[in-house]
Amino acid sequence: MRRRLAKLTCLFALGLTAFGKAQAEVRDFVKPNIVILLADDLGYGELGCQGNTEIPTPNIDSIAANGVRFTNGYVTAPFCSASRAGLITGRYQTRFGYEFNPIGHRNELPGVGLPQNEETLAERLRQAGYVSGLIGKWHLGGHAEFHPFRHGFDEFFGFTHEGHYFVPPPWDGVTTWLRRSVLPGGGEGRFSSADGKIIYSTHMNGTEPAYDASNPIVRGGQPVVEEAYLTDAFTREAVDFIGRNKDKPFFLLLAYNAVHSPMQGADAYMKKFAHIQDIHRRIFAAMLSNMDNGVGAVLAKLRREQLEENTLIFFLSDNGGPTRELTSSNKPLRDGKG
Repeated sequence: MRRRLAKLTCLFALGLTAFGKAQAEVRDFVKPNIVILLADDLGYGELGCQGNTEIPTPNIDSIAANGVRFTNGYVTAPFCSASRAGLITGRYQTRFGYEFNPIGHRNELPGVGLPQNEETLAERLRQAGYVSGLIGKWHLGGHAEFHPFRHGFDEFFGFTHEGHYFVPPPWDGVTTWLRRSVLPGGGEGRFSSADGKIIYSTHMNGTEPAYDASNPIVRGGQPVVEEAYLTDAFTREAVDFIGRNKDKPFFLLLAYNAVHSPMQGADAYMKKFAHIQDIHRRIFAAMLSNMDNGVGAVLAKLRREQLEENTLIFFLSDNGGPTRELTSSNKPLRDGKG
């Protein structure tokens, strides 16, 4: 089954390799900064520039309007981890045996992660004099041997597993949708807490993973307590990274965990989409709009620092939307996340 989702492939990584060689020959060439904005499980048809009129995404749309849309870009895998392995190496991950998608405790198993002998974009750019930062989701190995620092990144703020709650329990300030095999008290369907802030659903016949188990938010290699909604926290860290490195060539991989489950919409954004009747879809809209505003903050920082004209900006998703989640649209394409 073909999986069609717009995504950059090895071509731009190869182009950057060529750039790394060319800069040694042209001494007065100004090295462009590189920013990759990576969404998680975003459906092909969910952006305004892709035809969605229900959820405004003006900041992401501006990248499409002022740049190039890769409408014939294809994923190298239909799920998170393998797709990211292809992105960060510029290679089909099947060529080095990375064909899995570790969930939960499997992220911590020795040997489960991006092989050390696979050169990454961050490692190649380091050779060209870049400072590299990863902010957000890694999902290429939770064991110490696979830490982003061991793959060329100079800075890391985020988590290493497949997902993370957007705010710590008891999940104040958000509306939360969780999958369950059986509803509290038994039965199937949907169950809502008295205040309507937590909804359980049996629509997928399975229970949400324990996302935060052995999966803290870390700065470098040290766990930190993060109280902010994660999309906002990752945006904050990205803006800070740009400010601190504005006088040198930098590579920033801002890997949001939105709109991946667990589905948690911040109150302010839930109010914005109060007109959407289905609560699950409303949470999704809140998450996407929040991420779009984060993208806007990053673009604004680049403009303030007068870096916009010397920065290559890419926006993409790691794979298609999981249509089984009842929220995502990959129209006009069929199917979705594998």
